[in-house]
Amino acid sequence: MKKWIALYLLSYAICPLQAQQVKLLTTGNKTSLRGLSVVSDKVIWASGSRGKVARSVDSGKTFTWITVPGFEQRDFRDIEAFDAVTAIVIAIDTPATILKTIDGGAHWKTVYENRQPGMFIDAMEFWNEQSGIVIGDPIDGKFFIARSFDGGDTWHATSPDKLPAAADGEACFASSGTNVRSLNLGEACFISGGTRSRFFWKGAPIDLPIIQGGNSTGANSIAVRDHAKRKNSKYFVVVGGDFTRDTSTEKNCVITKDGGATWISPIVPPHGYRSCVEFISNTKMITCGTSGVDISTDGGMRWQNISNEGFHVCRKAKKGTAVFLAGNGKIAKLN
Repeated sequence: MKKWIALYLLSYAICPLQAQQVKLLTTGNKTSLRGLSVVSDKVIWASGSRGKVARSVDSGKTFTWITVPGFEQRDFRDIEAFDAVTAIVIAIDTPATILKTIDGGAHWKTVYENRQPGMFIDAMEFWNEQSGIVIGDPIDGKFFIARSFDGGDTWHATSPDKLPAAADGEACFASSGTNVRSLNLGEACFISGGTRSRFFWKGAPIDLPIIQGGNSTGANSIAVRDHAKRKNSKYFVVVGGDFTRDTSTEKNCVITKDGGATWISPIVPPHGYRSCVEFISNTKMITCGTSGVDISTDGGMRWQNISNEGFHVCRKAKKGTAVFLAGNGKIAKLN
């Protein structure tokens, strides 16, 4: 009897995860989508290569695909949307460019451009509809940071003497736009990868116990518990790995419950390299990468693979509960 009870409880615990499915909404578009911003359960924006932006206002039933004129050869690695008509995208590489639309993508205005050699903006994050930040790869040995306080209409680069220094070969991965996260009171944290992988927040940077040492290794994404509620959370989950060995589980996820003072590895790690991680609720999480999608129901300590379909980015609705994913020419929803 005890054996059957144990089996019943085990099956009960597993069923909710097995019920989680990734439903493809659109496929076949020739663009690598790495930027994703889910405003609500209905409004979704995505951005990618070939100057492409996708927008849906009906929960992903239909998408409008936009090619931004003059950017057909550029790569939009991140996007931040505020509603059905307002969004900001960043174009990587030199010249680093930030564009904004206020009419649903019909027209785009260049709000920032930097032609400095070596410029490469990786990710963007907003605290609210006014205050935002972008982070880029090191220039002259220091990470690039710029801030906006007027909804992305203007951007101001941080003075070099106030920028964090980078180690040789250390940079940020422009893989999902989630290596920088806003916190409360205008603070932000970010992570790096490459020859050295570190966590940057208060005080001195902290080395992460994640795989590192090469150009393809290190931290890719960080998630903050209670992020949407702007609480003083110190519970962070970091994912990454080696994107050249995308099924390897070696040191691909670490967790801190005390703001980075100490880090622990999950009991069951994600099932491969992961480029994005997101809290769905206080304890439930989703992570994705080129080799699949995983779900955790205990704050990232145990991960279960729910799909071998590859995606670059996964995001939860800012005002809602829906979770969407984007990858190479495809957008999906977590059911």
